[in-house]
Amino acid sequence: MSLSNGKVHQVTVTNNGGDVKKPFKIFVGYDTKEDLAYEVCRHSILKRSSIPVEIIPIKQSDLRKSGLYWRERGQLESTEFSFSRFLTPCLANYEGWALFVDCDFLYLADFKELTDLIDDKYAIMCVQHDYAPKETTKMDGAVQTVYPRKNWSSMVLYNCGHPKNKILTPEVVNKGSGAYLHRFQWLEDEEIGSIPFVWNFLEGHNKVVENDSTTFPKAIHYTRGGPWFEAWKNCEFADLWLNEMEEYMKEGKKKIEE
Repeated sequence: MSLSNGKVHQVTVTNNGGDVKKPFKIFVGYDTKEDLAYEVCRHSILKRSSIPVEIIPIKQSDLRKSGLYWRERGQLESTEFSFSRFLTPCLANYEGWALFVDCDFLYLADFKELTDLIDDKYAIMCVQHDYAPKETTKMDGAVQTVYPRKNWSSMVLYNCGHPKNKILTPEVVNKGSGAYLHRFQWLEDEEIGSIPFVWNFLEGHNKVVENDSTTFPKAIHYTRGGPWFEAWKNCEFADLWLNEMEEYMKEGKKKIEE
């Protein structure tokens, strides 16, 4: 099962046995209002990844056409992928590990560093934020909701073959409550592994400590809204995102000219 428009980063990696490793699947939440954010996120991963990755946008329109998603959009859903993100294990055929990430991320480190943290004893792994936003709105005016484990589901490594994740059928994803899904209530606490916060560094919340390299972001999450929204064009780390966007645009222009 896969979505259209998935693109594979063409890198061949072999192990000692000579077997070619399969690309690591990265499912990125896609919203029609944030197409540029998706492209820049994708670019930032491919540019720095030393391992083969396959980046697949989770497009609600594709999921509806394929019969995997039929849920009506609720008033508190700020993006088109608020719930479809939980189809990640299903879209990966309940095999191996895969990543889900929101499109409003900018990766600054080699993706291999993240996969090196994987521990098969967990059903999922994520940054376990203690986050209570001060703003009442985000992005382009969407309501900012507050709930336990907020932002945990914004970037998740899924052990897709784990028995517990087989609970995440399309039926459950379409009918499950926000609390059940976003708080990972199909899992026991000990089945949720922890990742350092620098892999889901919340702009406006997390802070870099001078001379402490362990606090430098490896992936910035513009969770309140990024520079692609007029209201957030001057947010923290806006320059890094804009530089990446310019590089993506130049590369696209060069390919067209070729």
